Amino acid sequence: MNKPNASPQAGLPACTVRQQKGFSLVTTLILVIVVTILGISASQIVLMSEKATRFDRDAQIAFQAAEAALLDAEFDIRGPNTSANQRLARFSATSTAGFEDGCGTGTAKGLCAPAPDGQKPVWYSVDFTDDSANAKTVGFGDFTGRTFASGSTGVRPEMPPRYIIEVIPDTSSGSNAGTPKTLFRVTAMGFGPRKETQAVLQMIFRKE
Repeated sequence: MNKPNASPQAGLPACTVRQQKGFSLVTTLILVIVVTILGISASQIVLMSEKATRFDRDAQIAFQAAEAALLDAEFDIRGPNTSANQRLARFSATSTAGFEDGCGTGTAKGLCAPAPDGQKPVWYSVDFTDDSANAKTVGFGDFTGRTFASGSTGVRPEMPPRYIIEVIPDTSSGSNAGTPKTLFRVTAMGFGPRKETQAVLQMIFRKE
């Protein structure tokens, strides 16, 4: 009597065999999807890291430009500058003459009387990005003759830094005895490779 040939899948329904083959395909598709998602996530992380690094570099450039503007303002106040007779005379340790409300123009450009109490500070009111002839802020080297490398080529500030100088009363100990003394508050803005990247620094300067 002949016996039927034995099969590895003997006793299993045909549908079960097909389901097992389909399960392998689904597993493979899931693994491909997971690997794709991981690859996209890694690419986004790399792009975000590059953007953060570039932003930090641009912020550092703007910060260094603002520091340079503070130093230029110190030369402006102490001299020498290119308008010694008209400009230096305004920086008196005992006088506020020559400083105007809303900041001046001409040889008084960037020289500002402080805003009255209750109003926004002067540095909130002026446009540091304005580099026209009627600008209320002083560009680097305007009165000192110093130069600053800037422009749209290379990794450097798009435009030179700018600053204003306010005259404020010296309220330190002993300054009110006799003739009132004054201090100079300098607010400077530096720019990165894009003008929209900005850094603002401020210092209080006492002239000897």
